[in-house]
Amino acid sequence: MGKESLRKRKGENNGKEDGESIHSHEPQTTNLQKQVGLISGICMIVGTIIGSGIFVSPKSVLANVGAVGPCLTIWAACGILATLGALCFAELGTMITKSGGEYPYLMEAFGPIPAFLFSWTSLLVTKPSSFAIICLSFAEYASAPFYPGCDPPQVVIKCLAAAAIVIITIVNSLSVKLGSYLQNFLTAAKMIIVTIIIVSGIVLLAQGKTENFEDSFKDSKISVSSIGLAFYNGLWAYDGWNQLNYITEELKNPYRNLPLSIIIGIPLVTVCYVLINISYFTVMTSTELLQSQAVAVTFGDRVLYPASWIVPLFVAFSTIGSANGTCFTAGRLVYVAGREGHMLKVLSYISVKRLTPAPAIIFYGAIAIIYIIPGDIDTLINYFSFAVWIFYGLTVLALIVMRFTRKELRRPIRIPIIIPVIVTLVSILLVLAPIISAPELAYLYCVLFILSGLIVYVLFVHFKFDWPQKISKPITMHLQMLLEVVPAEDVTE
Repeated sequence: MGKESLRKRKGENNGKEDGESIHSHEPQTTNLQKQVGLISGICMIVGTIIGSGIFVSPKSVLANVGAVGPCLTIWAACGILATLGALCFAELGTMITKSGGEYPYLMEAFGPIPAFLFSWTSLLVTKPSSFAIICLSFAEYASAPFYPGCDPPQVVIKCLAAAAIVIITIVNSLSVKLGSYLQNFLTAAKMIIVTIIIVSGIVLLAQGKTENFEDSFKDSKISVSSIGLAFYNGLWAYDGWNQLNYITEELKNPYRNLPLSIIIGIPLVTVCYVLINISYFTVMTSTELLQSQAVAVTFGDRVLYPASWIVPLFVAFSTIGSANGTCFTAGRLVYVAGREGHMLKVLSYISVKRLTPAPAIIFYGAIAIIYIIPGDIDTLINYFSFAVWIFYGLTVLALIVMRFTRKELRRPIRIPIIIPVIVTLVSILLVLAPIISAPELAYLYCVLFILSGLIVYVLFVHFKFDWPQKISKPITMHLQMLLEVVPAEDVTE
């Protein structure tokens, strides 16, 4: 019903509905409000993608391929793949204008079970671990200047990361506008450091610092597994290209702003990433880059001294911006899953005063703090990517399936069918490559965890056992009073 009524509201009755809404002075409904415009949309994409990845991952990508040439090629290829994936999501997002990212698309194409498994995996593994990785990167960069010549103690890093998660969670629970403004400010800050690094690199190239680019494919170690793992690390730096699909219901004019934000945002990030890597290689050889504790800081020390302190400062801004964007959008997934009855009902409630999905955001922040405790960034990234690409592939497959099963849906954007086919095939390769080349028990655990969601689904969603409801009812009631939250009102025609 939700999809039909939304489509009707957006499409067929456009003239009449819009005319009414312009002149209406009714109070706001207790619902997520449309407060995100085109600039905020681009900032959400650019700000969430450019986080810690480009300042941490260059090492991991280079370690897997071993030479400058293949390293730069992989960064460009990751950008192209992210753009193709995002175009698929643009068609899905304008066809089904519901928040929650992949969740509503899987629900429409394959029914509730894949959608539930996606929300189960995302809420308990991929999204919180991503939030935790970003905040750990922030903590490493923020504490580095206080410990010159040695690594900061783990306890300092973890406490700082936990503090970052708490602050971001509070900001996003308080106000959609505040979260959005913070995102715009932090995106502007990170574009400053990106510009500084790129301009420095161009100046150094103009001065003839090109020795690291000679024989750039020499000593490269290319194999299916090394390319797969390099892609994982590169794509981790691009992760966030689908962020706007999580907040479709809060976009002003999603049919225009969703695809435009994607078409402007992701190519912009790709160009920045390739140029930043070229800048790194103007002052560091491959070996030096691999030995560097924090690549961007080493670059700053060599090029910007005595003003090198600005690099860790702005990188910290950048990572906080990425964490803020992740929190802003992932809270919406918890909210949508709760609304569909796939999570605790209280998670789909909305703050009466602030109109934010506060319980969902707080729940998400709490899970992320748990992930900080083990906290080894590289292993987290590999398992995170493995799980994420299973669902990216499924979602793009959903687009292909719906071309045949849901022909009646209105598609404001229609991309050539070859694009989702390519993305689906690449997803299959990315999921299988690490398993075939370096099989680890961890991948098996990851698959078992995803499938364990089936047990939860059968017991609590399909058979609807009532004893969890009895236990959760008083908790829900107390949380409602404490957080001042209520169920979202249905959008009426």
